[in-house]
Amino acid sequence: MPSMKKKIVVNSIVGILFIALVVMAALSLSNNSQKSKSTEQTVVKTDQWSRIKREKQITIGLDDTFVPMGFRDKSGKLVGFDVDLATAVFKSLGIKVKWQPIDWSMKETELNTRNIDAIWNGYTITDDRKKKVAFSTPYHKATQVLVTLKKSNVNKFSDMQDKVLGDQTASSGDQTFAQYPKVLKQYVKDQKVIGYDTFDKAFNDLNASRIDGLLIDEDYARYYVAHQSNPNDYTITTGGFPVNDNAVGFRKAEKKLRQAVNKELKTYKKDGRLQKYSTKWFGN
Repeated sequence: MPSMKKKIVVNSIVGILFIALVVMAALSLSNNSQKSKSTEQTVVKTDQWSRIKREKQITIGLDDTFVPMGFRDKSGKLVGFDVDLATAVFKSLGIKVKWQPIDWSMKETELNTRNIDAIWNGYTITDDRKKKVAFSTPYHKATQVLVTLKKSNVNKFSDMQDKVLGDQTASSGDQTFAQYPKVLKQYVKDQKVIGYDTFDKAFNDLNASRIDGLLIDEDYARYYVAHQSNPNDYTITTGGFPVNDNAVGFRKAEKKLRQAVNKELKTYKKDGRLQKYSTKWFGN
C-alpha cells in the first residue's frame, strides 16, 4: 500500500511539472509574439525613405486590371498611365519600381502593414481615405460614370429605376454611390449595388446582362468602350457626381518620400512630361 501511495505522489509531481512546462512555453511564445508585433508597429510608423534609397527599390500596390491606369497588355506586360508616370518619377530619383498586384479592398491594410510602400493606381482622394493614408499632390482628375448596354435604353440616371447596378468593392465609385444617394442610388433596385473585386469581372456580367449598369471611373469606362469591337453597343452616362482628384497614397509617416514624389510631380507638370503621358493614354 505505501508503494502505491508513493507511486501516486510521484505521478502527481511529474504531472504538475509537465503542466508548468507547458504554461511556461505558452507564455514564452506569447511574449515573443507581442515583441514581434511591437517591432512591426515601430517599423510601420517609421519613415522608410532612407531604406528605399538604400535598396534603390520601392514596392507599389495596384489593381493590375484597371485600364488605362495599370493593366496587363496582350503579352502580359504591365502598362498604363500610372505605370508610365510612376516608373519615370522614381527613375528620376534613382529608384526602381516593383509593382505588386493587390486586392483593392485591402489596399490601405497592405500599405500600413508595409507589404507595399505606396498606392499609385487611379487612387481617388476621399475624406475617408485621408484618415488612413497621406496623399501626394493631385496629378489627375476623374469622375464616376454609368456604363450600360445601348439596348437597355438607359440615357439618364433615372432610367436605372429598379435595375441592377454593379461596381468595384471599396472603390471610389462605391463610396460615391453611398455618399450621393440622390444621384443614382435612389433609382437602382433595392438601392443596393453588387460589388466585384475587379472591373473586368463586372464588365463580363454587364455584357452577359447579369447586371444592367456599371458605376465606374470615367477613364476606365472610356478606354474600355473605345477598345471594344463595337463601341456603339455601350452608353456612357455622366453628370451628378463630382470631379475628383487622383493622387499617390503613402503611410502617414512617409514625409520624406511624399516630399520627393511631390517635387517630381511638380517638375513633370511644369516641363510637360505629365501632359505627354496624359495624351498617350487619355488622348487629351
